[in-house]
Amino acid sequence: MTATAPVRVRVHVEGIVQGVGFRPFVHGLARELGLAGSVGNDAAGVVVEVEGGEAAVRDFVLALRERPPALAVVESVRSEAIPPTGSHGLVITGSAVTGARTALVAADTATCADCLAEMRDPADRRHRYPFVNCTNCGPRYTIVRDVPYDRATTTMAGFTMCAPCAAEYHDPADRRFHAQPTCCPDCGPTLVLEPAGPGGPGDPVREAASRLRDGAVLAMKGLGGYHLAVRADAADSVARLRAAKHREEKPFAVMAGSLEDARALVEVGSAAAQALGSRRAPIVLLPRIPGAAVAPAVAPGNRDLGVMLPYTPLHHLLAAELGVPFVLTSGNTSDEPIAHVDGDARTRLADLADGFLTHDRPIHVRTDDSVVRLHRGAELPVRRARGYAPEPVPLAFDVGRPVLGCGAEVKNAICLAAGRRAVLSPHLGDLTNPAALRSFHEATEHLGRLFGITPLVLAHDLHPDYLATRYALDRADAEPELETVGVQHHHAHVAACLAEHGATPDDPPVLGVAYDGTGFGEDGTIWGGELLLAGLGGYRRVGHLATVPMPGGAAAVREPWRMAAAYVGDARSAVRDRHADRWDAVVALARSGTASPPTSSVGRLFDAVSALLGVRDAVTYEGQAAIELEQRVDPDERGTYPVTAGDVLPGGELVAAVVEDLAAGVGTGRIAARFHHGLADATVAAVARLAGEHGVDTAALSGGVFVNAVLLERVRAGLEAAGLRVLVPTRVPCTDGGIALGQVAVCAART
Repeated sequence: MTATAPVRVRVHVEGIVQGVGFRPFVHGLARELGLAGSVGNDAAGVVVEVEGGEAAVRDFVLALRERPPALAVVESVRSEAIPPTGSHGLVITGSAVTGARTALVAADTATCADCLAEMRDPADRRHRYPFVNCTNCGPRYTIVRDVPYDRATTTMAGFTMCAPCAAEYHDPADRRFHAQPTCCPDCGPTLVLEPAGPGGPGDPVREAASRLRDGAVLAMKGLGGYHLAVRADAADSVARLRAAKHREEKPFAVMAGSLEDARALVEVGSAAAQALGSRRAPIVLLPRIPGAAVAPAVAPGNRDLGVMLPYTPLHHLLAAELGVPFVLTSGNTSDEPIAHVDGDARTRLADLADGFLTHDRPIHVRTDDSVVRLHRGAELPVRRARGYAPEPVPLAFDVGRPVLGCGAEVKNAICLAAGRRAVLSPHLGDLTNPAALRSFHEATEHLGRLFGITPLVLAHDLHPDYLATRYALDRADAEPELETVGVQHHHAHVAACLAEHGATPDDPPVLGVAYDGTGFGEDGTIWGGELLLAGLGGYRRVGHLATVPMPGGAAAVREPWRMAAAYVGDARSAVRDRHADRWDAVVALARSGTASPPTSSVGRLFDAVSALLGVRDAVTYEGQAAIELEQRVDPDERGTYPVTAGDVLPGGELVAAVVEDLAAGVGTGRIAARFHHGLADATVAAVARLAGEHGVDTAALSGGVFVNAVLLERVRAGLEAAGLRVLVPTRVPCTDGGIALGQVAVCAART
C-alpha cells in the first residue's frame, strides 16, 4: 500500500494560551500522533507548525480546540496549509515579539495538588519551599511585565535557574516544561521574617506562626500585595489591628487551613466548597456557624463571614504550622490600595505590623483578593481581582474602534476592549484616594501595553466631578484624535449585565432594574432606583423610586439618620430622639431644597430604614447600613408591606409601614424582613406590568443593592413566576466594579 504524502499546516491559537502549559501540551500531542514541526509564542498567542499524515494533522487541530490544558481558554484556532519540509520531531522555538499584541495573560492560580505533595514530602528537594509552582499553578498576571509570556518578561527574570530546575524546564515530559516561575530553594526567591527572632534567623514560617500565636500582627507578602495577618480568635489582637488600620467596623476576611477548618466557621454546601477550592480561591461570603472560634470584632454586626482557603504555598505552610484560622486582610490603611512594592510596604505598614514575612520576588501588578457571594449555586462577584482578572469577558459583537471604559468613582475598575474582547482590570478602589488614582493611571497604561490595545474612544460616567470622568475629558483635550462618550450610570449597570450574557446592539430591549446608592441622572437629580427599558445602544426611564431630598448631600450618605429625617419629617421616633439637637434643622433643610438634592436611590431608602430600626445611624464604610439591615432579616418571617406599584414606586409607603410596626412593638428582624419583601414585591409588580406594556420578555438586575441576597432572590423568583427571563451578573460585579464593562458596551453600540 502506498503511503499518503505528508501535509503540513501552520496553526495560530489565540486566547489564554501562554503560561498555562500550552506548548508542553502541543509537544506531547504531536508526539502522541507522530507529528513533526515546531511551536512557539508570539504577540498574539501560540503558533504551531505540524507535519505528518493528513488524518493525524486533522486530529491534532481538533484536539487544540476540544481538549486544551486545564488552565487554557482557547478563543480561536486558525490553520493554513503550507509546504512540507520533511522535518523530524517537534521543537519549541523562541518567542516572537513582532506583530500586534493580542495574547492574553492568565490570572494567578492557586497551588495545585502535585506541588503541594512535593512541598509536604521530606524527601523532595522542594520540601517546605514556599514558592513551589508548575505549569498548572502559581503566579501569572501579578509577575508579568510584558508579552510574550516568557521568563525574561516576568519578575522572575532576576532568578537564574539552577541545573536541576533548568533540566525540568527544558524537559517536554516534565510538568514544569516552560513554566516561567520554576525555581527551588537553590535558585529561587528567599523567604525572611523581619525582625529575626532573638536566636537569629531560623525557619521563617515556624517563627511567624509562633509570633501569631503570641498575638502579633504580621505583614505578609502574598501574590498581589501585602496582607496583615493575626489570629482570628485573638480578640485583643484583632482590635489592635482594627485601630491600626483605621477600619472601625468593615469585616475582615479569614483564612482557614482546610475545607474542614472552614466548616467549623461557616456553612459550607457543595457550591461553597467548589468555590473555596477552585483554582481562583476567592473569599466566599457564607453564613457563620454559631459559636465559631472567631473574635466578634472580625465581622461586627454581620451574620456572614468572608472565608478563603490557602492559595499559595506560603499560606499552606503557615496555616498548617499555626493550626487555627487567621485574619488575612489587605496591607493598607482604610481606603488605600493594597501595598505591593517592598519599600512602600515597609513605610506604610511599619506602624501596623510587628514584623514582616516577606521575600525578594517583586510583585509587578497589585491585585486584591476577590470576593464572591453564592446565589442558586453560582458565584456572584462582589470584588473581581486575583484569580479572575485579567481574563477577558467575551463579547457577542465587535466593538469596532478600541474603547477604554473609565469606570466609576468608588470600587473603580477600568475596561479595555478591542474586537470581541473586553478586559477588566482588577479592583482599583476609591479614586478620591491619591494612591488609588495613581493605580488607575498605572492600570490604563499597563493593561493597554500588555494587551496591545490603544483606545480611540473613551467612555465615561456622566457625573462631571468623578475623577475617572475628568481623566477621560482631560486626556481627550490633550489627544484630539480621541473621542469621548458619556454613559449614564444606571444604563451602564444594565448594559454590563447584558454584555456578559451575550447581548448585541441589534437585540430587543429588556426591562433593566438598576438599584444602587448614587448615580448622576440625566435630569440632574441623583438616581439609584431605576426601571429602564434598555438595550446596549440606548435606554428610556420608564419607572423609578419616588424621589426624596438628601439633606446635606454627601453628609446624608455618611449619616443615614438624615435620610430617616427626610422620609418621616416631624413624626415621633427613636431616631429623632437620638438626634434631637439636629433633627429639626435637618428636616427644615430637606424641605427647603437647599443642599438637599432629590434622589430616587434605593440605597438611601435602605439607609433610612436602617436608622429607623436603630441598626445604623452613621456609617464607616460604603453600604454599611444596608448590609447590616440585611443581616437583621428574620428568615422565618413571611409577611410583607403591600405598596402601590405604579411607574413610581412609593418608598414613603414602605417607610410608613416600618414606623407603624415600630410603634406596635414588632421586632427588628420581622420589620427588616417585611421591608425587604415589600420592596421586592413592588419591584416585581412594576417590572411585570411594564414588561407587558412594552412587549418585553427579559429583565436584567444590576446595581450594588443586588449584592443583597434576600432582595435578589425574592425579586428574581417573582419575575420568573411572572414569566420573565431574568439575567443577573455572574462574571462581573453588579456593583460599580462592573460599570466600565457597561460603558464599553454602550459606547461600542453607539459608535
